[in-house]
Amino acid sequence: MSTPEMRPDAGEVYRHYLSAVMLHGHASAKACGLGATDLYALNTLELAGAMTPGELGALTGLTTGPTTRLIDRLEQAGYVRRCPSPDDRRKVIVEPIAKPSGLDAAMAPARRRISEIMRGYSPEQLQTLFDYFTRATTAYREATEEARQAT
Repeated sequence: MSTPEMRPDAGEVYRHYLSAVMLHGHASAKACGLGATDLYALNTLELAGAMTPGELGALTGLTTGPTTRLIDRLEQAGYVRRCPSPDDRRKVIVEPIAKPSGLDAAMAPARRRISEIMRGYSPEQLQTLFDYFTRATTAYREATEEARQAT
């Protein structure tokens, strides 16, 4: 089986894409009055569900002190709450309870533009795209863990 021919600027194109996604995340967070890490943490909680501060810290790459301050900010803003763990009263669980009110408005232009792009693909192409998203998510998570273990 041969490797498909890649365009010569594939790496650069992909880096531009990743930078655009990252910058959009920062701009969306700022539009909601949040820092990028705060918005990322809210997204993590929404996708993964309630978790301990330690688990949230591990997923965001933050140490204990910054994780505590992050949770404090999100709790004061009314986006999360700390609850006792049902399994162990000594543990605290952080659960999402609200989204930033301006988040949907901040994300709407990108969602609209991406939807327009997606409508231009066939069902088979969309299946390939979402297969890539799923597999790339795993690859990035594994690479992140490798990078963290190397430091």
